[in-house]
Amino acid sequence: MSGIKEMFTKYREIILYLIVGVLTTLVSWLTYAGLRLILNVENPFWMQVAVVTRWIAGVTFAYVMNRIFVFESRNPNILAEAAKFVSARITTLLIEMFLMWLLPMCLPAKLFGLDKDWIATFACAVIVTVLNYVFSKLLVFRS
Repeated sequence: MSGIKEMFTKYREIILYLIVGVLTTLVSWLTYAGLRLILNVENPFWMQVAVVTRWIAGVTFAYVMNRIFVFESRNPNILAEAAKFVSARITTLLIEMFLMWLLPMCLPAKLFGLDKDWIATFACAVIVTVLNYVFSKLLVFRS
């Protein structure tokens, strides 16, 4: 049991970051599910409204949780810190969009029984998670 406690203590920030990431995904998906109940997502315009709203909800939740629990920020300039966080997330969104365009062109049609778009999606999830952590650690929530 003490080994688990030592491991948590050593990797606390990364473990909490991953937990917050899972919770952020849930907030994003639940927001989208709720919006599907009130918006006609068959209509491309309302689909985009739902997607953007889902992204905003996820980024807002992620900022608050990362500020309080993961990086324990005491920065009094919350607005500037939040702007850096959103800028970093927009950057990784653009990187993900680029990779989701590029990777499927470079992959075989199927790999490990999965379609290439799913392989690209999983690869992007890992890359974006790492980049979001690095940006948060080095640019947003610096001590």
